[in-house]
Amino acid sequence: MGFLAVLVAAAASYALGAVWYMALANPWMAAAGVNPQKMKEEGKGGSPVPFIIAAIAALLVAGMMRHIFGQAGITGISKGALSGLGIGAFMITPWVAMNYAYAMRPRNLTLIDGGYSILGCTLMGAVLGYFAAGAA
Repeated sequence: MGFLAVLVAAAASYALGAVWYMALANPWMAAAGVNPQKMKEEGKGGSPVPFIIAAIAALLVAGMMRHIFGQAGITGISKGALSGLGIGAFMITPWVAMNYAYAMRPRNLTLIDGGYSILGCTLMGAVLGYFAAGAA
């Protein structure tokens, strides 16, 4: 059941990321310095590699969050969501912000990517809490 919880949590966060980045595609591309026309002309667009890496990363994060939740006795949707929010807001996003600051990346990129880290981990936590409570 634990593996299923990790898969569902990772899939939910991955799907949220698809919605998040589709909604913020233009501001994200501007902040990241991505020129879709130039990439298309150079034949650099359309690679599945970033999507594969994102899926693997979601599985790794969900697996570690499940382990942390198990060790801490976190169960239930609300406790899982709150704990996920904390992981996203106080662990992942600060690390992203630090790396982007050193790389002199635009603040908007930090806000967009950090926002997804927070929302994605919150959703992952809710799903993992749901499974941990024995509701599924």
